[in-house]
Amino acid sequence: MFRRRRRPLMRAAMVGGGAYYAGKKIQEGRDQDAEQDDGSQDEAAPAAPAAGGISDATIDQLKKLGDLKDQGVLTQDEFDQQKQKLLQTA
Repeated sequence: MFRRRRRPLMRAAMVGGGAYYAGKKIQEGRDQDAEQDDGSQDEAAPAAPAAGGISDATIDQLKKLGDLKDQGVLTQDEFDQQKQKLLQTA
């Protein structure tokens, strides 16, 4: 009678341990896939549009224009004109 009690517990421990190990291995594989995907996009992929439809390159150019305006190199009118050109091409 004592052995009958232990066997279901032992079986549950084996099944649970196996499921844990399998899940851990699956997650490690997914993490490796995600790392490979992130690395390949940075090197070979062109600038993809962001959620608002503006590419990363356009955002960088807008930041540079903003810096030039803050430094006094561009006037507000020049900044607005260049910004409109960038946004129309995006």
